[in-house]
Amino acid sequence: MLTTSLLEEGLKTREFPGVVYRSGPTGRRAGLVGGPDVWEIIRDLRGLSGRGMERIERLAEELELSVSMVGLAADFYSAFPEEIDARIEANELAAEQIRRPDRRD
Repeated sequence: MLTTSLLEEGLKTREFPGVVYRSGPTGRRAGLVGGPDVWEIIRDLRGLSGRGMERIERLAEELELSVSMVGLAADFYSAFPEEIDARIEANELAAEQIRRPDRRD
């Protein structure tokens, strides 16, 4: 299983140079070399109004990243939406649990 996961990651990073996989407390996730995780960029892109390239350019400016880096994250998402959507959902659930008071009686 570990070998399969690493092989899959290797194939994805070969297809998308500039994307790497990082380990963390919630598991391995795709990120940009020298930049944020792909899921963070996609989450932020979703929050912007406007059309495709306009949003990419605005977010690149806001995050002080190149347009090509934000575009790379968007392209990676287009190829692997389930992976990124799952990471966004997991983050939203974790944030919700932190905000919700513990209801133990």
